[in-house]
Amino acid sequence: MAIIRSKKAVLPVAALSVLTLALSACGSGGGSEEAGGSGDADCAAYESYGQHEGTEVSVYSTIVDVEAERLENSWLDFADCTGIEVVYEGSKEFETQIGVRAQGGTAPDLAIFPQPGLLAAQAQAGFLKPAPQEVSDLVDEGWSEDWKAYGTVDGTFYAAPMLANIKGYVWYVPATFEEKGWEVPTTWDEMMELTETIASEEEEMKAWCAGFESGEATGWPGTDWVEDAVLRDHGPEVYDQWVAHEIPFNDPQIVESFDKVGDILKNDDYVNGGFGDSRSILSTPFAEAGQPVIDGSCAMHHQASFQAANWAEGTNVAEDGDVWAFMTPPVDPAAGTAITGGGEMIGAYADRPEVQALQAYLASAEFANARVEQGGAISANTGLDPELATSDLDRQSIELLQDPETVFRFDGSDLMPGAVGANSFWSGIVNWINGSSTEEVTDAVEDSWPSS
Repeated sequence: MAIIRSKKAVLPVAALSVLTLALSACGSGGGSEEAGGSGDADCAAYESYGQHEGTEVSVYSTIVDVEAERLENSWLDFADCTGIEVVYEGSKEFETQIGVRAQGGTAPDLAIFPQPGLLAAQAQAGFLKPAPQEVSDLVDEGWSEDWKAYGTVDGTFYAAPMLANIKGYVWYVPATFEEKGWEVPTTWDEMMELTETIASEEEEMKAWCAGFESGEATGWPGTDWVEDAVLRDHGPEVYDQWVAHEIPFNDPQIVESFDKVGDILKNDDYVNGGFGDSRSILSTPFAEAGQPVIDGSCAMHHQASFQAANWAEGTNVAEDGDVWAFMTPPVDPAAGTAITGGGEMIGAYADRPEVQALQAYLASAEFANARVEQGGAISANTGLDPELATSDLDRQSIELLQDPETVFRFDGSDLMPGAVGANSFWSGIVNWINGSSTEEVTDAVEDSWPSS
């Protein structure tokens, strides 16, 4: 496995060098500790995947640092029992490099795509292999039709969902809110009123802290803000039309939602606590951006459920703990619970038996349970036991994902064509924070939309 750590990452756990786990097959007695397994794996649980002694499967994704270590831990017993050597590489340049590798003939066996739009581009270019029947059956069993659709391109099913996340959480310190007498807002207007109260009454604390720096993907956290605003302001129908380009990117409704977010992010009175003015958002690494909430120099931080993995070890994430989160509130509370989220899709560039075996395992409830119980991850797999979650927030997130009454929409930029969702939308956010107007940015993104 190769774990590539960001120069600015704050999580110190991951190794900096290329490490390879040589995982050999276990006998009936369980996994071998020397091979990297748990030493007491029940290999009967992995018999359906077959024996693949002496084979190797390469996996490439955006997942790095402590999350990468936990991901690898989740397949140790599987690899130990099947005899597959899993060589993992995580990179923050995945979105730009996966296409280069595919075109150059050096694609990994499996890629974990964070954007269905990027996945679709690779499938349409003829690089990906259709998913085997076993993987399709697992997805039918454990996932909703919407989730399977995210991995389907032009009627062919290519990629199973793996993990998920809920976006739109606003992180805060409960003790600070209690001390200041602040109430958790239940509408967007209440959130703005709280923001103004903090700006007018607090000298040492800004209402918000944010960070959009993410290497070549800089800007993506800002797209999450806009998507939350579109869904909460105009509802799922307009959201779907926007993502599918049935209405233009610069539709007046989208411009209105951009401006709602800009009322916060482009106001130096409201941001960027602990870092500087509003433009410091672009130089602040997203994984570090929430720390001022804990330090007391900002009150709120907008980030997905995976923010839990970015807090320092020992931080108590609970309603009465060191830090907690509320969902970005709706503009109209009568609209009910509507959330945005994301996840990973597992696409294959090879169809060897060992590759298909690992692809199937990553789509299973067994994998979801193994990963979630380590903390810092959730899944929409209906076979996942919410009680395995290591925090109240993860448990709440899983229950939201599994609740049929929840209106869930996948991250919009991840569903858009790669030229937009992983390119012009990101760069548009950068230009927007740097001072470009909403109209200039939305017009430019609209002009970048592929013609076919």
